[in-house]
Amino acid sequence: MRSMLTVIAEDDEVARFLNWPGDFELDRADHGEEVHLASGAALEGFAGEGAGGTYFFCGDGGEERPILYADSEGRASLIAIGLPELLRLLLVAPWWRDCPTFTAEESAAMAVEYVQDIPDLIARRDRAAAALGLTLPTEAEVLTRLHEVATGPGKDFVLVFTPEDEPYDPLIP
Repeated sequence: MRSMLTVIAEDDEVARFLNWPGDFELDRADHGEEVHLASGAALEGFAGEGAGGTYFFCGDGGEERPILYADSEGRASLIAIGLPELLRLLLVAPWWRDCPTFTAEESAAMAVEYVQDIPDLIARRDRAAAALGLTLPTEAEVLTRLHEVATGPGKDFVLVFTPEDEPYDPLIP
C-alpha cells in the first residue's frame, strides 16, 4: 500500500487541493529556524504553508506519528495524531487556522466564504479524500478533535526555539 505522502506527491489533483485551499505543500518542509521538542523526541519537518508555517512529525515511526504545526509567529501546537487525521482536518476545514475559537459556527461561516470563492470545493475535496482512501468527519467533529489533541496529548509536545532555548507559545491554548 502506498503511503499517503506518496499519494500526495504523485496525484496532481490531491496535491492541488491540499495546496489550495489547504495551504499544505510537501516542498515547504524547511521551518527556517532551528527548533526542537522540549522532550528531546525526534522532530521532522515534512510540509509547510505559504505564510511560513511548518508541519512536523514528532518522534520515531512513519505517518502514524503525532503532528505538530508551528506558524511563523512563534506559536505551535500538536494538531493531529497521524497523517490521516491531519489530512481529514485539511480536507474538511482547510480554513482551520482562521477559526480562533474552533467552533462549528465559526467554521461554517468560513466554509460559506470558501465555497463562494471555490464553487467546486466539495467535489474536489471528495475526489481528494477518495484518492487518499479517507472517509471524512463533519466540520464539528474535526474541529473538536483538533482542540482535544492540542489541549490533551499536545501538552507534552512543546516546541523550543533552539538558539534562545525559548518555548513557542501555544497556537491552541
